[in-house]
Amino acid sequence: MRYLSLVFFNFLVCSFYAQSNAPFTVDLVTDVAPTIITDAKDAAVVHIAAQLLVEDIFTVTGKKAVISHSPKTTKSTVILAGTLGHSKFIDQLVKANKINVDAFKGSWERYGYFLVANPHKNIDQALMVVGSDRRGTAYGLLQLSKEIGVSAWKWWADVEPAKQERISLQIKDPISESPSVKYRGIFLNDEDWGLQPWAAKTFEPETGDIGPKTYAKIFELMLRLKANTVWPAMHSSTQPFYYYPENKVVADQYAIVVGSSHAEPMLCNINMEWNKETMGEYRYDTNAEPIKELFTKRAKETANFEAIYTTGMRGEHDSPMILGDYDIEGQVKLLETIISDQRSILEKTQKKPAHKIPQAFIPYKEVLTSYQNGLKVPEDITLIWTDDNYGYIRQLSTPEEQQRKGGAGVYYHTSYWGRPHDYLWLNSTHPLQMWSEMKKAYFFGAKDIWILNVGDIKPHEYNLELFLDMAWNIESFKEVTDVKKHNVKWLQALYGDTMGLEAYTILEEERYLSFKRRPEFMAWSQTEPTTKPKTNEFSQFQYGDEVGKRLAAFKRIEEKVERLYNAIDKENQSSFYQLVYYPVMASVKMNQKWLYTYKNEFYAKQNRQSANDYAVLAHNAYKRIVTETNFYNNELLGGKWKHIMSMSPRYLPVYDKPSQYAIPEENTSSIGVLLEGYDMPVNNKTVNSFADVLPVFNRYTNSSYFIDLFLKGEQAQSWSIKPLADWIKVSATEGTLLNEFGKKEERLWVTIDWEIVPKGKDAKEAPLGHDYQLIPPSFKTNSALQIKTKDTTFTIGVSAYNPKFKALNNFNGFVEDKGYVSIKAANYTTKTDADNQGWVTISGLGYSKELIGVGFTKNGINKTTTKDLEGLPVLTYDFYSFNLGEAIVSVSALPTHPVHKGRGVKCAIAIDDGAPVILDFETIGRSDEWKQNVLKNKAVALKKQLVKQAGKHTLKIWMLDEGLFLDQILIDLGGRKQSYDFPPETRINN
Repeated sequence: MRYLSLVFFNFLVCSFYAQSNAPFTVDLVTDVAPTIITDAKDAAVVHIAAQLLVEDIFTVTGKKAVISHSPKTTKSTVILAGTLGHSKFIDQLVKANKINVDAFKGSWERYGYFLVANPHKNIDQALMVVGSDRRGTAYGLLQLSKEIGVSAWKWWADVEPAKQERISLQIKDPISESPSVKYRGIFLNDEDWGLQPWAAKTFEPETGDIGPKTYAKIFELMLRLKANTVWPAMHSSTQPFYYYPENKVVADQYAIVVGSSHAEPMLCNINMEWNKETMGEYRYDTNAEPIKELFTKRAKETANFEAIYTTGMRGEHDSPMILGDYDIEGQVKLLETIISDQRSILEKTQKKPAHKIPQAFIPYKEVLTSYQNGLKVPEDITLIWTDDNYGYIRQLSTPEEQQRKGGAGVYYHTSYWGRPHDYLWLNSTHPLQMWSEMKKAYFFGAKDIWILNVGDIKPHEYNLELFLDMAWNIESFKEVTDVKKHNVKWLQALYGDTMGLEAYTILEEERYLSFKRRPEFMAWSQTEPTTKPKTNEFSQFQYGDEVGKRLAAFKRIEEKVERLYNAIDKENQSSFYQLVYYPVMASVKMNQKWLYTYKNEFYAKQNRQSANDYAVLAHNAYKRIVTETNFYNNELLGGKWKHIMSMSPRYLPVYDKPSQYAIPEENTSSIGVLLEGYDMPVNNKTVNSFADVLPVFNRYTNSSYFIDLFLKGEQAQSWSIKPLADWIKVSATEGTLLNEFGKKEERLWVTIDWEIVPKGKDAKEAPLGHDYQLIPPSFKTNSALQIKTKDTTFTIGVSAYNPKFKALNNFNGFVEDKGYVSIKAANYTTKTDADNQGWVTISGLGYSKELIGVGFTKNGINKTTTKDLEGLPVLTYDFYSFNLGEAIVSVSALPTHPVHKGRGVKCAIAIDDGAPVILDFETIGRSDEWKQNVLKNKAVALKKQLVKQAGKHTLKIWMLDEGLFLDQILIDLGGRKQSYDFPPETRINN
């Protein structure tokens, strides 16, 4: 927990502290809690924030602060809080030059702290909390709550602050800056399976809905996080926001600006407020008057409240607008007419020019197409750009658009319903992905509105706070390391330094695996239309068994999070369960459910008895999800969160208990053998049945491969394994397989002792094909392993590729292995910057855990051909091939989109002196390529290149566009096998 040292204020207070921006220290709680004085006529949100501070001080110290609306003599610390122009106490002190507010007067949402002597005849000294506006004052008060160790998630995640007798605060930054982003908020969306049933049945049964009581709690959270804008819940499961008159009043009391999504023009919930029977078809071309009447009604009732009006129009409930026979030109003209009519309605109902009324235009889905085809949007309307629903922003403002008076913003998702697949359950968007995209957005001028689609709020707690903290102060997130610091600090404030750091490492490991494949995507099914689970793309017999490696990684995570949960103090277990344990364990179990299912299916085809064990493990993983979700809803904190968590939103197939294969027990038993690189056991192969050999061991990559021994039948079987050469090493040499759970198979790992293996022929070229038999005998050393069972002997060939290769003695690049070269893009040999265009790495993100691209500049780079590559940023990679001929060079990258119209997502590649060719990563619309990209969080582009001879080579990559972040590179000379990930990196092992 956060610890605040007890430093007593023991120096003379003078007007210096009221005039300067120098840090100072104040005793907030001594023997008694402070008295908080506000002007009764100040905004409601000021009084709400003051009351929250009172409650927070009591939670921390057990001492009750007093709220007063008039100065009175007191022995406690006095906090005098108010808004400039709305608090007579504050305004009098400004007039008397007791405090200097010139630095932030008239600014947006700023606050200042001043320590003032004799602010009133009854008060010796006071801590002044002064806001430039009503939200500024509220933020200033609640920042004090944060400083004394109260989390914004005090209620929403049941975070318990550390108890303290006395509190002395060091005010490090007495004058706040204006927020980086003007309007910062959340979209409550797809609430059908969490927020709405919880509110209706648990928290607000008197309304039976998400009503004013629920919104008050949401708005409190937003205030604590310095958010100021909400797009209310809008599904048919929920009554429209304005259905309950109190909702808009509560929003105003908490100083929350109300906006609406791309599908809700003029704050109207078309999905629920449009009645076809009484109002006709929702078509502006044929039925405009009833639509304008609805717009007018809403504009009138919101005229005296802060709001942002979404302009334009879409169809009912997130669908395209009905346009009849209109071509694209007609669509554009109709949308322009709609926007013009909407602005006229606003001017008429609110009695002021349209340019003084906050408005937004959201070019989302088909509306983006209209915008790209010439739609004219008035200059004062804010353009809100969107991501592609999977966290990659479609486009941002061009240099010309960045000059618009209305500016720009971003609507971003960490929860989504739709094709190719929903992710409504867990928070499976990597924080660094969001950081990367939102930093880019800010750079290209999206500084006016940031809205996060946060679904049901839970379990999106951390990403929500990160998003809003970035929006508040983007300068605190300049480097990728700042995100880690932020997350670690967040967790350490909750659980202490040691356990907070441990929690971070667990989350970091889970996020890495979920970035490769979200838990919600593990069935390889899709939706809209919904499909059944399909064969997964993880290999179980290539590259060390991708399914097995993923299972092992999640097993380690499971053990760590279990251990930490049991070690956490009891008073912190409830919050840890919500913020760490459940999200991590749910991800673990969803992965295990499907990965064990894939093991069951794969092993059943080999008649392994262990296939039955994997069926049990898959079922147990499913039952654990049921158990943990039931605990979250029904047992945690006595049912406070009943109905908040659904383990199967939209009831898609991925959430089901999967079907499984059963292997009957047989009276006769034997041992089966599967070698890495083959999908069927030895002597039971569909192809290459003659090749009972392991893949070639390569001296230069220090390879290792597995052999699976497994029981067929029900009787125990013993085995032994003997290397026929002393340079062959095996992880175990004998054992017994039993027809007991977990004892029906054993995986052996084979390695080579390269210190004693004979060297092959010394030569300038020593080809290493992907088929071991193609390697000339003079370049390899051959031997074997013998596996003996009761009645069978298996002889497994072992070949070690270990030529005397002087050319590689001092080589420090990458080498070919079994017909391919695999490289992590950030592991370049050299890099060359361009003018004002330096390289940037994003450590912790991507399949390789480190991405590389070029930083953004105002002018940028944008090449469409390879005619002139001179001066462009370039990376080089030295590699050594043992073969020659045609190669396919594949490069994987984040599936980003062009930063704005006129830009691309391209790089150029060439091997040695070959002609450079362009790799283009751009996708169009919701193409099949885009779908696969977002399901994998990876885009791959490839081109053929010629490797003219065996030996040393250099691959060059020129960056033709900003916004492209490279992850992995594969040079395939014919040996790459099917797998989900690229093969492991083949950096030379000297």
